[in-house]
Amino acid sequence: MKILERYIIKRAFFAFAMTLAAMTGVVWATQALRQLDLVTSKGQTIVQFISITMLAMPFLVVIVAPFAMMIALILVLNALSSDSELIVINATGGSRFLVLKPIMVFAIFVFALSASMSLYVAPLGLGQLREEIVRVRADLIANIVKPGRFITVEDGLTFHIRNRSGNGTLDGLLLHDTREEGTAFTYQAENGQIIETAGRTLLVMQNGTIQRRPQADGDISIVRFQSYAFDLSNLIPEASDPVYKASERSTLNLLNPDADDGYALQHPDKLQTELHERLSQPLYCLAFALIVFALLGRARTTRQNRSVSILGAIVGCISLRTAGFGVTAITGGSASLLALLYVVPLCGIVLSAWAIIRDEQLPLPRPVTAAIENLSILIDRIGDRINGRSANGAA
Repeated sequence: MKILERYIIKRAFFAFAMTLAAMTGVVWATQALRQLDLVTSKGQTIVQFISITMLAMPFLVVIVAPFAMMIALILVLNALSSDSELIVINATGGSRFLVLKPIMVFAIFVFALSASMSLYVAPLGLGQLREEIVRVRADLIANIVKPGRFITVEDGLTFHIRNRSGNGTLDGLLLHDTREEGTAFTYQAENGQIIETAGRTLLVMQNGTIQRRPQADGDISIVRFQSYAFDLSNLIPEASDPVYKASERSTLNLLNPDADDGYALQHPDKLQTELHERLSQPLYCLAFALIVFALLGRARTTRQNRSVSILGAIVGCISLRTAGFGVTAITGGSASLLALLYVVPLCGIVLSAWAIIRDEQLPLPRPVTAAIENLSILIDRIGDRINGRSANGAA
């Protein structure tokens, strides 16, 4: 690999990594807010909350990666043009393909990353996320024991806790048990913890008392304890088998679902659409790379031309991906419409490649071009006015 190719790939990879981390972090934060009930109402710790929501990260990478690559390539090509490096390459007789080659090598790397995430890692993570959510919903303490409330777990057994700390300790614990005929037990403890041991679930209470009151004579006996274990095993609800949605299934399962799979029998169209969506999504990485290069791969001599090209690349990529999302929404499992999932990115690839080979600017609709030029002129005027004010202020 030549020095120029390594130089471009290195800059593109660094910009891509930084952009991908920032964009994925922002998207993850917005999605994680939807699962805040894992901490608030479900009683999970912040560490459990982060570990559970991080399982959706590969799925977010699949969506964000093409846009992160687009931004990275725009930054790199714009920097090459601003530093007159593209002009030098052109002046020395170098072809545009000298720059296109490392761009496409980088795009193929992002394509492979996106494909591996889309076909394997993302559905695996979403499947584990579904299992964790089902497990949390089956958690006795998370769903039944609520701080400050008296909760009847079953007939004759009532729980109350004052507070639940971040490490899972239950403070101010009270249990009232009348399940044994003729006798009522009341357990009070300063704190307690749920412990899994020997296949059983125990509530280990610390520093408390047991009040035993027979209903026949009404005499109350009180026993103090430093540590007491209350068996909760027969109260733990059995976690039902999770029902995996189309996006949470492995690619192999989408190709060959089980014959007795109820979800697959009821929604074969969703499984088919998800399969083709996974196969077509990585193609947008190649399409975005070619669109950006078609608009920014040529040497520019004026700032306004660069601004128009940058805005054109952003508009073109976003429009192409929006068309892909629209096609996904209208397919409905129709075999004829599913082909459009591939047609949209392939059209972007073919049109951009044609413009590059013809060494022409990628054609945009006239209204879009006019809007981009007007926006670019407005941005330049605002920048000049700000710079003029700064210069006057400095003087």
